[in-house]
Amino acid sequence: QVQLVESGGGLVQAGGSLRLSCAASGRTFSSYAMGWFRQAPGKEREIVAAITWSGASTYYVDSVKGRFTISRDNAKNTVYLQMNTLKPEDTAVYYCAVKRREPWLTSTGRQDYDYWGQGTQVTVSS
Repeated sequence: QVQLVESGGGLVQAGGSLRLSCAASGRTFSSYAMGWFRQAPGKEREIVAAITWSGASTYYVDSVKGRFTISRDNAKNTVYLQMNTLKPEDTAVYYCAVKRREPWLTSTGRQDYDYWGQGTQVTVSS
């Protein structure tokens, strides 16, 4: 069992920045790939970014490329999502998730992730 706790969400004006953090329990964090997802009201939960166990490979959904950066610190059991140039359409609840299988690969599919955090709200005002 892995427990994930997200933090760093909040209210920000368009063009602003936020840094989300996701702290994981346990001593095997470096064995997992990680992902950040988001869900806006009335919409499906979608992948935002993903990172392999070593951090060597990352994935970004097209809508955030060039604005968001995913990173991880395995010594701190934490994955981050730096979000710059935020837009109102980035408003959502953001979730981090653990992918145990094939951690050398990123994945965009929710079904590939085994554990989820409780989410943190990000609201971008225009």
